[in-house]
Amino acid sequence: MTSPASHLPALLATVLMLALPLASHAAPPTPPASAGQAAPALHWTDLDGAPAALAQWRGRPVLLNYWASWCGPCLKELPDLQHFSQAQAPLPNGVQVVGIALDDIEAANALRAQLQLTYRQLVESDGPPGSAATFGNRIGTLPFSVLIDAQGTVLQVHNGPLLPADLERWAAAARGAP
Repeated sequence: MTSPASHLPALLATVLMLALPLASHAAPPTPPASAGQAAPALHWTDLDGAPAALAQWRGRPVLLNYWASWCGPCLKELPDLQHFSQAQAPLPNGVQVVGIALDDIEAANALRAQLQLTYRQLVESDGPPGSAATFGNRIGTLPFSVLIDAQGTVLQVHNGPLLPADLERWAAAARGAP
């Protein structure tokens, strides 16, 4: 007499053979928006629970920075982004920095208060990769940043922390400076 467990490999093989034709008919993934392409229409929630959309910053360059409270490199980068944001805010064509926390609202609010972040913070509670996947970050590397010009075109995409010199180069690119 054979045990039920001995039939398991054959059962799994049968299920896979039946599922493969179905998988081949699935819609292909949407290609990510990369440099030179229009940024997709994206929506988030701010840390007060209100809706926010990428389109609300049309007319001004925007730097989207994806981060999480549990991401060590993110925690080191956030103060640099705060300084950059403060320097850009008074400029008529300055870059609007927008943080997108891949956390729950409570964790993001706690870190915002601890680091005294004053630039706009949004939350994507689904965790990585979230909407970052629409810019090619399908595995959810953090920190992850995207620079979008005032017309909504993606200018730069970067995995990993941005240094202050990188931020200045990105600001120049957003202004159209060489």
